[in-house]
Amino acid sequence: MLSTQEADDDSGYVFVAKLDNARNVSTILKAIHFKDTATVFVTNQGLKVTVEDAKCVQANAFIQAAVFHHFVLTQDQVTFKVNLSVLIECLTIFGSGTGPTSTATSMKMCYAGYGRPLVVILEEDGVLTDCSLKTLEPDEVLDFDFCSTSVINKIIMKSECLKEVFSELDSSSDILQILMSPDAPFLEFSTFGNSGSTHSSFSKDSDMVEAFQCTQTQSNRYKMQLLRPSSKALALSARISIRTDARGFLSLQYMIRNDDGQVCFVEFFCAPDEEIEDAEY
Repeated sequence: MLSTQEADDDSGYVFVAKLDNARNVSTILKAIHFKDTATVFVTNQGLKVTVEDAKCVQANAFIQAAVFHHFVLTQDQVTFKVNLSVLIECLTIFGSGTGPTSTATSMKMCYAGYGRPLVVILEEDGVLTDCSLKTLEPDEVLDFDFCSTSVINKIIMKSECLKEVFSELDSSSDILQILMSPDAPFLEFSTFGNSGSTHSSFSKDSDMVEAFQCTQTQSNRYKMQLLRPSSKALALSARISIRTDARGFLSLQYMIRNDDGQVCFVEFFCAPDEEIEDAEY
């Protein structure tokens, strides 16, 4: 727990969150760390941290309020942009906390409102440190307009099988083709590299598949460079939900369990590679 030396008067802040193990937050943030800056949305439900690249891929980390042992927000919502690289560095300032004899780092996060810094206070073994991170005017994040009612196909799988598939993908391929269908081969991942094409498929009856809801056959291609950042989340996850809508937009939702057994989610949205599709016609 944070030292009693730290003042308990939080009245000057619009948002205060406390956590006994900072690694529960830093691990999730590392899973979406493929750009330096992130937009943070704080509501009574918790934190949503968004990272985007080229308006073609978006990653969202959802850290529920229940993950924290203290979570107070005095407004409906606060939004700010922050340097994600610096925030992760602050949260791991005492180390990763993964060693057998490591001590958990307590964390307190405070924000006083628009234009004010994000203050992160950490304590480990009685050593206290605080970091003040400059916040920036938040950019308008891309709305992928991806809602559950527009989902055409949805498959939930154990992550372990996809970890193996993605590790064996042809690194010389610029694109990944994903086929989802109510008929065989049901789910297929294909790459097209220097040595030819490779295909990995899963039956809807596979032990690795926990839910299979496909209403029509879809085959879409996505740039590998846009999908690669999601590999961090895949490595941490236990389950993955793969969804596509009528436009071919892809949603990859990863279920990640933290050190305390609580579940957080990381979701990636990726636009299909229209240039390749156009070239085929």
